[in-house]
Amino acid sequence: MKFIKVLFGIIIFIGIIVVAAYYFGPKLVADQVMEKVSIELQDSGQLETIKEEIENDPELQEFIAEGKGVDSSKLPFQTKEEATRALVTKFGLGEIQEIQSKAQNGMTEEEKQEIFNKLESNLTEEEMLALKVLAYKELYK
Repeated sequence: MKFIKVLFGIIIFIGIIVVAAYYFGPKLVADQVMEKVSIELQDSGQLETIKEEIENDPELQEFIAEGKGVDSSKLPFQTKEEATRALVTKFGLGEIQEIQSKAQNGMTEEEKQEIFNKLESNLTEEEMLALKVLAYKELYK
């Protein structure tokens, strides 16, 4: 009987660890990714390059401008950190790093369209709108 109690206790303990990893794991990974990407972009000066590319691309400006007058309080996420967490959950860390690598090395129109199609197919309209709002705020703050 004592063996069954110990075994039951171990199973409950492992269950708690698994549930905690499920809820807190993606948040920790997203926070680390967000911090790493932010530091890399700021240190390398690529953030300014990205802003310039967006300013020189009228199609991209039009896409981001859709987030101009939107009430962000009703959207699924309001901060870059929350957006990163959502993207890591939906795409996975490897795919996000692949997109980051392509962006750093420069992308063709075909690659940009491929990434846009991935975003559209994996995100809801509200999540896409939330990304547009965040991009607009980041560019024009």
